[in-house]
Amino acid sequence: MRDYCIRTATSGDLDGARAVMLDTVYRDFGTGYVPRWHGDIVDPASAYLASARHTLLVAVDESESSVVATAALDSRGPLHPPNPRRLAECYPSGVTAQLRRVYVRPEHRRRGLARRLVAELLAFAAADGGYRAVYLHTDPAVTGAEGFWRSLGKVVHDEREDAGGGQSVVHFEVPLTR
Repeated sequence: MRDYCIRTATSGDLDGARAVMLDTVYRDFGTGYVPRWHGDIVDPASAYLASARHTLLVAVDESESSVVATAALDSRGPLHPPNPRRLAECYPSGVTAQLRRVYVRPEHRRRGLARRLVAELLAFAAADGGYRAVYLHTDPAVTGAEGFWRSLGKVVHDEREDAGGGQSVVHFEVPLTR
């Protein structure tokens, strides 16, 4: 059994975290790097380490000393467009903790890493004291993603039910525990 250390990312972790994120968008999403969606991946230090209200967590496989999973949180709510206007209004920036980049390398999945990372992000959001809600969206085409998020939160909008299917994205709110 492997041992994992979950911690706040340091500058020394950023190359490993970036690799996990880029591998995920290429392999699991099939989109590759898209600047308007993935700018935070290229510069995670500015996106997650520069603000005290944002964070980037990593899971490190201690036997290999390598980053094998990531999870991030920032204070930017969903923007309209591309997200539905109602969600942007319900989850405004500044008071919404948005979960992002919860990615685990395939060979390290099914070991509880994503759940542990999300628990740490929720504790971070609660400790901040300024967040009213925790929001995220996911691509249900990614194996296991929708079921995982349904186990932690509630669906607040499923774009597959929109006329034309929207972006086929499912939006969630996860309870903010204090």
